[in-house]
Amino acid sequence: MRARDIPLRSCQPTSSWCWSPTMAVPSADLTKEMALCLRFLLLLLMAANGLCQEEVCSKSVINSCDDCIRSGPYCAWCQQLNFTKPGEQEAVRCDTQAKLTKRGCKREEIISPMNDQRVVKNDPLSTSFNKLSRVEPVQLSPQRIRLNLRPGLPTTFPLSFKRVNGYPVDLYYLMDLSYSMKDDLEFVKNLGQDLFAALNEITEFAQIGFGAFVDKTVLPYTNTNKEKLLKPCDEDDQQCQAAFGYRHVLSLTSREEEFKNKVKEQFISGNLDSPEGSLDAMMQAAVCGDKIGWRNSSTRLIVLTTDAGFHMAGDGKLAGILEPNDERCHMESNLYTKSSDMDYPSVGQLAVQLEKNNIQPIFAVTENVSMVFKQLSQMIPKSEVGVLSSDSKNVVELIKNAYNRLSSKVTITHDNLPDNVRVVYTPKCDNPIREGDSRGVCDNVQVGKEISFDVTVTADSCMKDKSFTIRPLGIKDTLTVTLSTNCECSCKDPDSISHPHCNNKGQVSCGICSCSEGFIGQFCECSIGDKDERTLRASCQRDNGTECEGQGECVCGRCECHNTESGSSYHGKFCECDDEHCEVFGNQLCGGNGNCKCGKCECFKGYEGSACQCKVSEEGCRTLNDSVCFNRGVCKCNRCECKAGYQQPRCQNCIGCADPCLTKLNCIECLGFESGPLKKNCSVVCSGSIYHEMVDQFSIEQKKCNQKDSEGCWIKFNLEQLVGEDNYRAQVLKKRECPEPPSVLAIIGGSIASVALIGILLLMLIKLLLYMKDLKEFRKFENEKKKAKWAKADNPLFNKATTTVENPLFSGE
Repeated sequence: MRARDIPLRSCQPTSSWCWSPTMAVPSADLTKEMALCLRFLLLLLMAANGLCQEEVCSKSVINSCDDCIRSGPYCAWCQQLNFTKPGEQEAVRCDTQAKLTKRGCKREEIISPMNDQRVVKNDPLSTSFNKLSRVEPVQLSPQRIRLNLRPGLPTTFPLSFKRVNGYPVDLYYLMDLSYSMKDDLEFVKNLGQDLFAALNEITEFAQIGFGAFVDKTVLPYTNTNKEKLLKPCDEDDQQCQAAFGYRHVLSLTSREEEFKNKVKEQFISGNLDSPEGSLDAMMQAAVCGDKIGWRNSSTRLIVLTTDAGFHMAGDGKLAGILEPNDERCHMESNLYTKSSDMDYPSVGQLAVQLEKNNIQPIFAVTENVSMVFKQLSQMIPKSEVGVLSSDSKNVVELIKNAYNRLSSKVTITHDNLPDNVRVVYTPKCDNPIREGDSRGVCDNVQVGKEISFDVTVTADSCMKDKSFTIRPLGIKDTLTVTLSTNCECSCKDPDSISHPHCNNKGQVSCGICSCSEGFIGQFCECSIGDKDERTLRASCQRDNGTECEGQGECVCGRCECHNTESGSSYHGKFCECDDEHCEVFGNQLCGGNGNCKCGKCECFKGYEGSACQCKVSEEGCRTLNDSVCFNRGVCKCNRCECKAGYQQPRCQNCIGCADPCLTKLNCIECLGFESGPLKKNCSVVCSGSIYHEMVDQFSIEQKKCNQKDSEGCWIKFNLEQLVGEDNYRAQVLKKRECPEPPSVLAIIGGSIASVALIGILLLMLIKLLLYMKDLKEFRKFENEKKKAKWAKADNPLFNKATTTVENPLFSGE
């Protein structure tokens, strides 16, 4: 049992920590030593006091010693007889050791099980790899450990790791053979010697394999015309191999010539779209270990070279491929046979299989797709990205650099962690990296240097024997942790079945009475049928409630609660509580980050929220200037709850708020130009909400304003909102734009001229109207004149002076 596993029970330091024989002789050095020692003691007392204050026993329903120790890591049980008074509930026996001692319980009568850890296998760490030895090199120690934990009480043990010198390396070169990689293939054909030379600098036991990929041989990825399937390249005069998805060319080998010959046999192929079937190829290389030839004791690397992006899960629907990737090996005659029948794997599926098989990918890609693969690398543990030159000539140096980065970064994690078990890693090395509690990371770890991690394991509930593994990513060494919990009390009970403490009607079990048949009660004092049934039942129900809330039986005036459907017990005086109906988050009760107590979640340290769904953190509320929500809201559940008008995520902008150009105009005018309605009390009204400076040129551009002041001048100023609701920084141009005063003479002259002009125009209008009227009358007269007609007629009263008479007989001769 380790000292760190035992909860702190005493907070009294011993003076022997600071005593030394030199104290017998006063001196200046001694005085300094005593001062330092006193400071140390003071700090220790403060720390110890803090630890003591953390010992809390959160009790729920307590009917026995076993119930007590399951309630919390600091709950202890007092088995001392007569510790409780008649009528007092036995639950008072359950509390912290300090409180039980204070109530009068003797220390030897207090039961509080502790953690226990036992190292089962601890082979020493190896210094170098020996090929002739049949013993596998050891890089992780210990290899097996057994923990017996009390729920809620953490235990810590050390885990050591050392990189073995000359550890074997298996490198599988996986190349894109689409047409755009033609120049790269020609270079790779002569790469074998350089690649083996680079690996031999790392280890004498290096192996290299080769695989190639293009894409699925179905539309729309590949032209399915028979001739194009056989020769998909655009040029007729070049050697071109038939279209394929993924082909395993060469299993891992240490023979340089074999690698060179196999690669030289490869020719370029082709497809239609730009993204390639990279993930298909990597998945098969990861799960087909027997065909690739991965060794058990080796650093496994996949070097993927390509100049294009990748297809992933869901893209297969474009070709009518609906069957999801099953993460299994489908290799026949070195070809991926399910390429046209099964969808591409998802990034998550690939990451799981790479991690499961301890494979570390190196993405050697061209500049145009480097950002895509950097994003992919962030989702795949222990992966690196390097930028290839246009013809892949830098690939050897790229692989060396990527390998050094991968191998020098040690990441410890776990697999198959049981429910309600937490593991936290604390790196003990020169270059620790924080990647959360679930992983321990050390960077720049040199070969042969031993580093360690403190592994803290906590079981939050009782369980039978469970096991999980702890391992460094990319390395096969593991630590198997076998875990059990200590949830039962080992009490020294008297053998008598009729003990006087139980009125000779029962036996003592961990200090409480277990009554004989026919008797009930705390001290077996109640014989069934002794009291009036109505009186007993009345004490088992609340006002306007039912008997024991329908979840228990009233026995001798006290509720004995039933079990819930899952086997736990209702509790409370009237069986009104259970620990199963709390809020659920992530399909877990209380989000897996707290305990359900009587319908409410009691969160573990570091979590909050009604369902313990949030980490206690302000990280999501922090702004660039390190304020919280810009002081315009409160941070709850790592999210800003903004005041009215302000918008999430960090309450920076306000929609619907008044325009500050208008609301701050009066302050700008009085502060900058000592004018305006706030001139007399400017310092009182404006000094706390706006900080101004007069400038010739703006340097802030957040809010541009151009407003007219009380004197009719235009003021140009820019605003920058500071932390808080109504705080601004203002830059004001020194010079206002004021209009020139009007000319009086011009106004008078213009007015007179306007009146005269109007008069002249009016006279001309009258003259025009009169002329138009006369013209109209004249035309009317002319028309009537033309219409008049005069007839000739003789005056009937007129007689001519001469009368002519003709002789009718005159013939004219």
